[in-house]
Amino acid sequence: MILQKILLIAGVICLILAVLLVLRPRWVAAVPAFVGLLLMHWSYYINVPMMTFGFWGIATLITIGLFYLSPSGEPDGHSASNLYVGFTAMAGGMLGILVAPRIMVLGVILGAAMGQLAYSRTPAGKWMLTPSIQFWRYFAAKCLPAIVALSIVCIAIMGIVID
Repeated sequence: MILQKILLIAGVICLILAVLLVLRPRWVAAVPAFVGLLLMHWSYYINVPMMTFGFWGIATLITIGLFYLSPSGEPDGHSASNLYVGFTAMAGGMLGILVAPRIMVLGVILGAAMGQLAYSRTPAGKWMLTPSIQFWRYFAAKCLPAIVALSIVCIAIMGIVID
């Protein structure tokens, strides 16, 4: 019983760390999110199918590769886009959970895309023209890791709320 509570607390701490790493990226946010999901599953507070672990484990490995292959930062040195993408992706995930748990990931994707689109309309994001290849490169480099991490966090939240 005590071990279950310790695993639950450690899992929640990892999930909070993942959200913080999405907002202020220093390393791949999907890794602590995936570890947090594993710890919460091992604590028996949520039940996650093995297929889900396999899918999001591969997605986490892809985001690690994206992290090491992508250039660090933005062309102008700003990092405010992480706040736009992170908050809107999390809001999209929460709305997706409220509407229907099956479309939670779609909510995260649409939220991240809307956050990037909103950032591209600010003076700091003028370099990112909306219908250009820069927009989609930035989406692949910065939004996909946030989508993976926040989807894993939302799966854990959904497991606690629904079970």
